[in-house]
Amino acid sequence: MGDVKEKAERAHWASIKMATLESEQKERALLAIAEALWREREAIQRANKEDLIKLQDLQRDGEVSTAVVKRLKLDEEKIRQVVEMVRDVAALDDPVGKTQYAVELDEGLELYRVSSPIGVVGVIFESRPDALPQIASLCLKSGNSVMLKGGSEASNSNRALFNVIRKVSLEAGCPEDWIQLMEAREEVAELLNLDEYVDLIIPRGSNSFVRYIEENTKIPVLGHSEGVCHIYVDRDADIEKAVEVCLDAKVQYPAVCNAVDTLLVHKEVAEGFLPRMLDRFKEFGVEVRGCSATVRLLGEGVKLASEDDWGAEYLDYVVAVKVVSDIGEAIQHVNGYGSHHTDSIITRCGEAALKFMEEVDSASVFWNASTRFADGYRYGLGAEVGISTGKIHARGPTGLDGLTIYKYYLVGSNQVVSSYVDSLSNSFKHRRLSKTWEEVRNQILRER
Repeated sequence: MGDVKEKAERAHWASIKMATLESEQKERALLAIAEALWREREAIQRANKEDLIKLQDLQRDGEVSTAVVKRLKLDEEKIRQVVEMVRDVAALDDPVGKTQYAVELDEGLELYRVSSPIGVVGVIFESRPDALPQIASLCLKSGNSVMLKGGSEASNSNRALFNVIRKVSLEAGCPEDWIQLMEAREEVAELLNLDEYVDLIIPRGSNSFVRYIEENTKIPVLGHSEGVCHIYVDRDADIEKAVEVCLDAKVQYPAVCNAVDTLLVHKEVAEGFLPRMLDRFKEFGVEVRGCSATVRLLGEGVKLASEDDWGAEYLDYVVAVKVVSDIGEAIQHVNGYGSHHTDSIITRCGEAALKFMEEVDSASVFWNASTRFADGYRYGLGAEVGISTGKIHARGPTGLDGLTIYKYYLVGSNQVVSSYVDSLSNSFKHRRLSKTWEEVRNQILRER
């Protein structure tokens, strides 16, 4: 218990220093991290190989899927992508110190609402070691301390990545304790009790896991739960293009939360769309589980779906298919079985697209696009700490803005409240100001 508490306390005090780092210093640190990750790629891959060997033994015993192994693997191309991601985060505007609201309360009494770091962010993530540098980079850029707990399957990979990031960031001037690594499963329960030091928890995993976190901590939780994603093929869809979009959404990388799980197909296009779709899925070994109408149409090549298939996140080469009578039924199905992650409509009808996009209650809703676009990097956020399916503070792919909050700065000239309460001569102006806190700050620094 003491070890985790000590780490959290050290991260807390480091977060105060992290909040004051200049933009140039954070950028230099991130560029140095990117260079070091590439330089140390062979050592990182050796550590990753140890994890893969252990996991492949479990795969042979049928305890884990091929998709899980794929998520764990850190080959040279994956490391190259991680390095580019870190560089992209370095190039983003600093989210800290931005003026959100400025008002003159009275002459010589000015109020500024300014973006600021959250403090200490605890992130519990799945067995994807490339998530660790993503999360660390975003926390560094946003001026937060971070406590990291990855999946035990990736322990060697996580440790290797953590050691590189910690060493290089300290050399670049970051506070010593800004980044902490937890490795034991029992440390999660201990972390959840440390609300005096930890300001936000971001769990990445199943709905049940996120609910467990929410029910067992006083710390605010930014829930990144499972992604049950849908594509609805409307009666006005371009069939050929719909086939290619649905194929990409399923097979481009099936082991991730934004891969499609269920296809909903309008009954008027089912006969023209589904046989072509099945042929393409067969090329990639995708198992199709369909409703009774789908099975009647496609025959023995399709398994009859069970109730559990609606709302399942497969993370594998499996997809559920349901024929629906109209767009209303499709929307009702998505809102009833989905996880509010990412859903898409394929149609040439703008009115249908608007109805679907406005009535589907998900963090990301697409028109004529693969669900795989739901990603912080592809959204231009540099990277993401996760995809929030909630509706408080941050929603969807969560990047730098989701790791900041704000604080108020009031600059006065020795005013007192009683002069406004007890006198009719004084009143608030509440006049919006065009100048920013950055301008005020720069002026103070020039005059010191």
